[in-house]
Amino acid sequence: MTWLLDLYKTYEENEDQVGKIEFNRFEQEYVLLPEAHTYQTAHVEITLDSVGKLFSARVLEKGTGNTVIPCTIDSSTRSSAPVPHALHDNLQYVAGDYEAFGGKIKAGNHPYQDYLGNLKAWCESEDRHPKVVAIYNYVKKGQLIADLTEHGILFSLDHKLVSKWNKDLENEYGDKSEIFKALVGDQFSTFVRFNVLNPDPQKRTEKVWEDSSVFESYVHYYEKQLTDKELCYVTGKKLPSTEKHPSKIRYGGDMAKLISGNDSSGFTFRGRFSNKEDVATISYDVSQKAHNALKWLITKQGKVIDGRVFLTWGSRHDGNETVEVPSPSEDLFTELGLTFTETEAETKKDLGDPTHQYFAKELQKALAGYRGNLQHQDNVYVMLLDAATPGRMSIVYYRSIEKELYFERIQNWHNTCWWRHSFRKNKDGERVTFYGAPATRDIAGAAYGPNVSDKLTKNLMERMLPCIVDGKKIPLDIVNSILNRTSNPLSVEKWEWEKNLSIACAIMHKHYEKEEFTVPLDKNQKDRNYLFGRLLAVADVLENRVLTQENAGRSTNAFRYMNAFSKHPLTTWRIIQESIAPYQVKLGAKGIYYKAIIDEIGNSFEFEGYSDKALNGKFLLGYYSQRYDLYQKKEDKIENTKVEE
Repeated sequence: MTWLLDLYKTYEENEDQVGKIEFNRFEQEYVLLPEAHTYQTAHVEITLDSVGKLFSARVLEKGTGNTVIPCTIDSSTRSSAPVPHALHDNLQYVAGDYEAFGGKIKAGNHPYQDYLGNLKAWCESEDRHPKVVAIYNYVKKGQLIADLTEHGILFSLDHKLVSKWNKDLENEYGDKSEIFKALVGDQFSTFVRFNVLNPDPQKRTEKVWEDSSVFESYVHYYEKQLTDKELCYVTGKKLPSTEKHPSKIRYGGDMAKLISGNDSSGFTFRGRFSNKEDVATISYDVSQKAHNALKWLITKQGKVIDGRVFLTWGSRHDGNETVEVPSPSEDLFTELGLTFTETEAETKKDLGDPTHQYFAKELQKALAGYRGNLQHQDNVYVMLLDAATPGRMSIVYYRSIEKELYFERIQNWHNTCWWRHSFRKNKDGERVTFYGAPATRDIAGAAYGPNVSDKLTKNLMERMLPCIVDGKKIPLDIVNSILNRTSNPLSVEKWEWEKNLSIACAIMHKHYEKEEFTVPLDKNQKDRNYLFGRLLAVADVLENRVLTQENAGRSTNAFRYMNAFSKHPLTTWRIIQESIAPYQVKLGAKGIYYKAIIDEIGNSFEFEGYSDKALNGKFLLGYYSQRYDLYQKKEDKIENTKVEE
């Protein structure tokens, strides 16, 4: 029940956001729904005056019909049963002339009468609202479809609605009617929303489905209809309970539920429980607020991959305007906008290792800003959701972590799984350099290839979460997969491999974190894997300089032999060394300089280490650091280097 309580508290902390329509970074509309309300896509909008007289009607273009509607427990979970919503609804509920225009209703069902009766009860209660009364005055006339056909909104022939548009109709009447462009089904499935003009000209733009006073009117009215009270297992209070809980959690058409107990027959094993009430009872208030908070958070700041939701949020207090916290799944450029220039770091020599120390300092400053939005005792929440079937959803992973511990682990992750990356672009399309851990989605690409499926990606992201949030070790199969793929550069395009290389180095840096490898070259490192990586880098840079001068468009021998080199370094190095000899001669003094580096690395090997045993991930760290070091050298520095014979 912890997740329900946490979401319930999140809703209450953000009650001032209820009903406010906003847009996320993808320009998707989202809103924190009031209790007893849901989201629905409307196709037609009817506008009335303050006494319920038809003023205008229009077809809503796709993408503009999202509407907050009041609902009941039964209507919010309806499937085939005709249960009306409280105000806005489909034609069979709001149109008294539905059957007269060809609509079919099952025997024994009375959707319009049920809708009208419920609306009348609301309008006659002490919680009635003048706008709702105006809508009731209109729909009780029972002529809604007739009015819409008269205004050219719905299309009918011989006083019957036409289900589908066809070529014969197009030949006779011209272009397709707008309503058919807005609908997925036939005209009988049209969803109607109502608006009422405010007599005050200054408030004419106020919409019924955005009016907080209408929300409050219905919530107060409906709460009084809920009289059966049970002990709520979440709050510990006796409150009106519910056995039916909302769906549409991830998106509008999502029918998967987190809480469901509708299987009363068959062979389902129930263990110790004879009925669903024995498991737990949850109040209507908690269910509504928790589910609405979850829907809001997912659209606001969640990430959905192949149906799996990755969500992180924080508590809100003291008027703070955000519940966003850095996601454990993202890199620092995407999440915090942290970029890096080596020249800026080089001016800070007092920091020791300028790159790592400067990066760590900037990370600490950035996270301090998020810490400031939360109180000391606040928590950070991490949740993963997925649905195995269309009707059932599960919480794959959930953590409620004290704020300081969460930021400590995020900072530790980026300080131990970090490397120098250059594969991100800014808003101007320019490549930027950033330091830190790669995003888990990028790790999936490095582990399984550029065309990795969403299913594999979401599974890897799930497996990486405990490594970040709980401080667990990276699974060995992921480490080995990244090592093997990066050691085979010919399997992907060059730019993709460069991206994989920096990601692999970050993973290897974490895997061997006790040895404290860094991007700057460590000439004192005696590990054979690191040294062999350095040798490969020198050969690669040496040959590449000649190929660049000659405008040759092929890869170096070191690059092409890397896969074999990782498995049989000594044997392969002899082949590479022979192949680079002509290029060394072409470089003249520079060739002598590179030869001196190769000799220096060779002299650093211990006797037993200079063998053909396969290399581990440290060779990639040695390769990257040596290549990075050589490419930072100035040409004149290499030209003027004196090499002792």
